[in-house]
Amino acid sequence: MARESDLDLVEVAPTSKPPVAKLMDYGKYKYEAAQKVRESKKKQVNTVLKSIRFGLKIDDHDYQTKLGQITKFLKAGDKVKVMIVFRGREQSRPEMGVKLLQKLSDEVSEVGVVESTPSIDGRNMVMVLGPVRNKAEARAEAKRAEKAQQKAEKKNEEN
Repeated sequence: MARESDLDLVEVAPTSKPPVAKLMDYGKYKYEAAQKVRESKKKQVNTVLKSIRFGLKIDDHDYQTKLGQITKFLKAGDKVKVMIVFRGREQSRPEMGVKLLQKLSDEVSEVGVVESTPSIDGRNMVMVLGPVRNKAEARAEAKRAEKAQQKAEKKNEEN
């Protein structure tokens, strides 16, 4: 019967009594299953841990530049590991590092939250910031903004 209709006889439940078999095109079934797997991988989102290093005596302009980078990473849905490197006698003043990291966390509170409080790791002080929104939400919002921009450009071209 399967050969007549150019289909395959596939055993669905071999342990049941009697065993259950199904007539289907097995090649087509495998292809559709692979398509489903590929589609699910496309929607999968990986969160990346970005790293930013500061010196304790960072200048205002350099600080603002690094703050902009951190904000960009958090808006994109990535986590940020902020590291302050202590050099020489700076190691005896860890409270200054905590103060700098506290200032940073206050300034990025709109787009990120502190996931791990500042901790000293050898000559470094480390703090991890996580995004308020997850990466999938950030991507969806970026797509909406892009579509809105394209509509606006199209409208401008018509006028």
